[in-house]
Order: sequence, then structure tokens, then C-alpha cells
Amino acid sequence: MDNDAQARKYKQLTEAPVEPLICKMAVPTVISMLITSIYNMADTFFVGRLGTSATGAVGVVFPLMALIQAVGFFFGQGSGNYISRMLGAQHRAEAERMAATGFFSALGAGTVILALGLLFRTPLCHLLGATETIFPYALAYMCIVLIGAPWMTAALVLNNQLRLQGNATYAMVGLVSGGILNIALDPLFIFVLKLGIAGAAVATILSQLISFGLLLLGVKLSGGIQIRLRLFSPSRKRYLALAGGGIPSLCRQGLASIAVTCLNTAARPYGDAAIAAMSIVTRVSQFAGSAMIGFGQGFQPVCGFNFGARKYDRVTRGFWFCVKSSSAVLLLLAVAGWVCAPQIIAIFRADDPEVIRIGALTLRLQCISFPLVGWVTMCNMLLQNIAMTMRASIVAAARQGLFFIPFALVLPLFWELFGVQLCQPASDICSFALSTLLTVPVLRTLSRGENPDKR
Repeated sequence: MDNDAQARKYKQLTEAPVEPLICKMAVPTVISMLITSIYNMADTFFVGRLGTSATGAVGVVFPLMALIQAVGFFFGQGSGNYISRMLGAQHRAEAERMAATGFFSALGAGTVILALGLLFRTPLCHLLGATETIFPYALAYMCIVLIGAPWMTAALVLNNQLRLQGNATYAMVGLVSGGILNIALDPLFIFVLKLGIAGAAVATILSQLISFGLLLLGVKLSGGIQIRLRLFSPSRKRYLALAGGGIPSLCRQGLASIAVTCLNTAARPYGDAAIAAMSIVTRVSQFAGSAMIGFGQGFQPVCGFNFGARKYDRVTRGFWFCVKSSSAVLLLLAVAGWVCAPQIIAIFRADDPEVIRIGALTLRLQCISFPLVGWVTMCNMLLQNIAMTMRASIVAAARQGLFFIPFALVLPLFWELFGVQLCQPASDICSFALSTLLTVPVLRTLSRGENPDKR
């Protein structure tokens, strides 16, 4: 980005009215998140035509995909948040070095995941919760998904770096194009070419590869920070800075992987129908929350730039606007989900009454706590973007880790399948309380125009 363009971007993010600015930044990120969620559900929908065990396999492999995403978000959010603050403080050279460091580090990490995943594919598949009937489907799906790990992680870095520089439209084009392509390729590979569940995996990694190429093109066309190998500058100081912004995302996404594995393991004694139902509800819940997450991502560059520019009043104003807006939307979605739960589950497995019965109750229980998730998510985004790593990591780990995993281990011992279904709403309520305790003191400090303690 040339100096004039950088000056215009800086002025826009630090001086334009906060609420319209966040909405403008959020439109492409909301679209990106919705399309990404739709194509995640597309795999479940089309694979669901192959049977309950195949549907369960998608749920079993989901933790691995969440782990790949966790690594991508770690390097993407970590480098992107740092770049945002550096540009806000007008330190462009350091932003360029971090961009290259984050990108090439993610590419290497994805390659390691590919190698280790294929080497230990059979025990890994069992570890993820596959039953004997689900195992062959899960193994076929997982091995192909692993091939795409390097460019899947690197694509998430490009997406986050573009978005956190205020170039969300280019980030949107890359993700949306890949998502739409995946939806189109799923039926082609699964049914027309008769590849079965392997076809869904091929569609996924092929669409992700094209998305990666489009994101690289977006970096070039955006005029923002470019990715250059000669600027790859790994150092302890730089990785510590990257970790400061990336660890909360790693906790959130990585623990989501462990949480779904625990959920599958807890549901396994109750058969393939229970695992399939949990898989469907997980995807539906992600879709329902995706618009809220996209809206919060519109807040992130505004938060990062203004925090770097020491305009703390704009940070808090944007935060409360996002909390109110997301909570209202989630309340409406929760009501709709409660009323239409059986019909929603039937979209994926209309011919299996047991999946519908288990899934409908699970979805309704999650709808009880769903409106609280907006507060938890926005607290995490605020803390992460102002580099309060410890607090942000705790909030990020709470919903899918600190509370969910113990609940998944304990509640089924008392209430069996109902205990499995209670895990997420119970975790959401506890996470709401914890995030309130950690975030409110920070908000009070920002409201006084002071920089919160980063220790």
C-alpha cells in the first residue's frame, strides 16, 4: 500500500464514525463466514445421502479440520493483529516482516500436520471417536483432507492479514469463491463421479486450493502489505509478539478440536445415530453463530488501529455496539432454532427418526444459552486485539475447553446421553460468567482513557 493509500486507510479507521465503520468492515466478513459455514454444512448434507455412518464420519474428522484451522488462525490472527497495531502506530517496515513470518511459518506448520497425520492415520482415526462402522468412511475422508493442510493453514493467514489491514473485501472474495466452488463440487464428486465420501474430501481440498490462489491474488491487488520471502524474519521476539495475538485463537480453535473429539467419544456408546446427530448440531450451531463472528471480525481492525493510535474511547464504543447487535441477532436465531429444531435436523437425515430425535433435543438445549455467546465472543476479540494475551486466552479456552471438556467427561456419568446433550449449554453459561469477570475491569480502564496492564 503506497503512502497516500495508507494515510487514507489510517484516517478512515481512526476518524470515521465507529458504528457505520464497523458495519462497513463487517459486511464482507459476515458474507465470508456465512459462505464458509454453508460449505461446511454442504459436506454434511451431501454425505448424509450416503447414510448415518458416513454422516458420523464427517463429525469424527471435524476435530482434525478444526486443528488445521487452529494453526492457521494462530499464525493469521497473531500476525494480523500485530500488523494492525503496527500500522495504527505507523510502523510499516515491522508490519511487512511480520506478514512474511506469519505466512511462511503457517505453510511449514501445515506441512508438518500433513506428514504426521498420514503417518499415524489409523490410530488418529480411532482417537477422534470413530466406531467400527464409521471408521472406513472417516479414514477415507481424513487422508484426503490432510493433503490440503499446508495451503489451508496458509490461506487462513492471508485471510486474516487482509482483513486486519482493513481489506476485508479481498479476503471475502477468496473465501467465498472457494466456498461456492465446494458446494458445486460436492455432488459432482460424490454422486456423478461416484467417489462417495472421498469425493467430499476432494471437493474440500480442491476448493481450498483455489481459495488460497485467489487470496494470494487479493494480497497483490489490494495494495496492502505484500508477502515476500526475503522479509521472512523468524526471531524469538517476533514469535513472542505473534503468539501474543495468536494464542487466544489457538486455544479457541484447538480446544474446539479436543471438545468435539470428547463429544464424539461421549456419544459413541449410544451408537452412530448419536454421533451423527452431534455432528449435525455442531454444523448448524456454527452456521447460526457465523454471522455474529463475522460481525465481530469487522470490529477487529477498528479495535487494533484505534488501540495502536491510543483512541481508547473508540475501542469501547465499538465493543458495546458489537455486543448489543450480536446479542439481539443471536436471541432471534435461538427462538427460531427452538421452534424449528426437528425440521432443521431432518434436512440432513430425514430418513432416520433416531438422529432427528437426538439432534432436535440437543439443538433446543443449545438454543437456551445461545444468546450469551455474543458477549463471550466479543470479549475474546477485544482482549485479543489489545494484546491482553492471558485474559484473551482464558476466555478463548473457556467455552470449548475449560468447561466443555470436564462437562463432557462428567455429565454423561450421571445423565447418560442427556448429559452429553447438556455439555454445550452448561459450558456457555459458565463461560459467560468467567468472561464477564475478566473483561469488565479492562473496559473500565479503557473508559478512563488508560492503557490496560498487559502483564
